[in-house]
Amino acid sequence: MADLGEMKNFYKDKRVLVTGHTGFKGAWLCRLLLDMGAKVCGYALAPERESLYGLLDWEKGLVSCYGDIRQPKKLGAFVKKVEPEVVFHLAAQPLVSVGYAQPVKTYETNLMGTVYLLEALRKVESLRSVVVVTTDKVYAETKEAAGEESPLDGFDPYANSKSCEELAAACYGRCFFEGKAALSRLRAGNVIGGGDFAPHRILPDCVRAAVERKPVILRHPEGVRPYQHVLEPLTAYLWTAWKQWEAPELTGCYNVAPKGEDISNGELAGIFCKYWGDGMTWQAEPADFPREQAVLRLNGRKIQEKLGSSLECGAGSFCNGGMDEGLAERRRFDRRNAA
Repeated sequence: MADLGEMKNFYKDKRVLVTGHTGFKGAWLCRLLLDMGAKVCGYALAPERESLYGLLDWEKGLVSCYGDIRQPKKLGAFVKKVEPEVVFHLAAQPLVSVGYAQPVKTYETNLMGTVYLLEALRKVESLRSVVVVTTDKVYAETKEAAGEESPLDGFDPYANSKSCEELAAACYGRCFFEGKAALSRLRAGNVIGGGDFAPHRILPDCVRAAVERKPVILRHPEGVRPYQHVLEPLTAYLWTAWKQWEAPELTGCYNVAPKGEDISNGELAGIFCKYWGDGMTWQAEPADFPREQAVLRLNGRKIQEKLGSSLECGAGSFCNGGMDEGLAERRRFDRRNAA
């Protein structure tokens, strides 16, 4: 697509900071940026022993600083040193289960970590575009597909900390960045793809079960989530940072939702089992796990209408291959990794 070619040209030689670059989405985002010729810097915790970042040795070609987002002096010094023009803020405590076990750390990381970053960025003269990544879980529970104007009131500590992050980022955007740099918040659904090793996520759990030749155990097979391939929200992040640089009036909050129908956890596990083969099956087995929202749906019309039609390939369709193609890709990745 011509527009995607223009986006690649935009990022060439841009100084880009990615927080959380050693995580699942952060590592993929760095790879995309490096492939487009960006000068990439990353600030994050050291990578886990089992991680996409460490597995594929993607640190080559970027400037990396290992540190906690809750360390404002270290973070501020690094931001000052690299003088970013574009920032993608992905650093977070991203797990619902950890939010219940460590709520204070979760709020400190997701809320105050964001405040520390934005405070450091206020002093960067070169800054032009910021994307703060949150989650579909920022919304209060609703049976309808949540739109950007739906109330922010995430149910559990993780979700609620991200709701708070949204409010803080919006405040900084209008009070400190207006007229200087464009700042948008993007709310994506559950992502899948090769390189995710996190506990208590359905696809990594499926892969671990497959490698051990055991059935996949699902806590809530009836639960519905806006699943999408990892490259889809990343395309939206990249696209948004570019478009709002050129037209700051596009600054705002955007859902990044699947293009097709949302599917249940059981349906997703079934597709995984089909593509993995070897007689893989799944079964429901209630677990001693904190309450989760049963149904999560996002309305993604706004980003399509305001930021352009080319996002139709990057907002939930895995370039029109659908969830089957996303699961087939994950199967190929993990088969190679397990070999």
